[in-house]
Amino acid sequence: MSTGSVNLNRHVSRRHIVDRVMDGLLGACAVISASVLLVILGYVAWQGLPALNLAFFTERPLPFGEVGGGVGPAILGTISMLVVAGLIGIPVGIGTAIYLAEFGGGRLAEATRFVIDLLAGLPSIVVGVFVWTLVVRHVIGHFSGLAGAIALAMVVIPIMTRTAEEMLRLVPDSLREASYALGTRRWRTILFVVLPTARAGLVTGGVLSLARAGGETAPLLLTTLGNQFFNFDLTQPMAALPIQIYNYAVSPYDDWHTKAWGSALVLISVIGLFSLLTRVVASRTQVR
Repeated sequence: MSTGSVNLNRHVSRRHIVDRVMDGLLGACAVISASVLLVILGYVAWQGLPALNLAFFTERPLPFGEVGGGVGPAILGTISMLVVAGLIGIPVGIGTAIYLAEFGGGRLAEATRFVIDLLAGLPSIVVGVFVWTLVVRHVIGHFSGLAGAIALAMVVIPIMTRTAEEMLRLVPDSLREASYALGTRRWRTILFVVLPTARAGLVTGGVLSLARAGGETAPLLLTTLGNQFFNFDLTQPMAALPIQIYNYAVSPYDDWHTKAWGSALVLISVIGLFSLLTRVVASRTQVR
């Protein structure tokens, strides 16, 4: 065997070893990432399952010393505020993303991206203080579920915008050009070609933004304040699971600590179930 063949074989062997090592490292990173989530979920489930029963989901919290009670008002309040926040934040986020991806190119687009990035990194407590000052004090005049929904919408908008912009940019230009070649106007191309093509990504972005907003506590403490009773009026203080978890967790009572873990498990389950349903719907309606 010639010297050149020997060197070539050594080079190929070295490449195979490097490939195997890199595959192993990447696989280990994936396992570590998944393990962190599984450990958190497992610990929350282990601590929270003893608190779960029918009354936990259907009854209101009771004062310390009384047996029973649940987080029914908090579940209802969280879902109500997330729905309103989604109705406000998701359309605004998608509209901003359409401008950035389809029309943006000047200084206004760059300024918009800069502001969206700043808003995405803004501490949620600052969002809560802003909504408290503007909405709670000067518009509505008191704590309310609507103010909480507006605060959550401000959390939804930057996440939805950045995710939707990336999804819209992934749509091939050939689809747009084919639509233009048929004489279709630009707004109809965006509405009936670009958005349906990116539908799955947009749904995923909406779920991720709502999941992030659903776990926020600081802005809700300053806007909706919480409520121990069932309330269907968004103009009044409304209970929320993050606030309920906070109140239970900072208490000195073991029973309330267990209920805090149970509330956390319910919050994770609601977000996970919502994510699963939206992914199923998106996959079945995906344009082929």
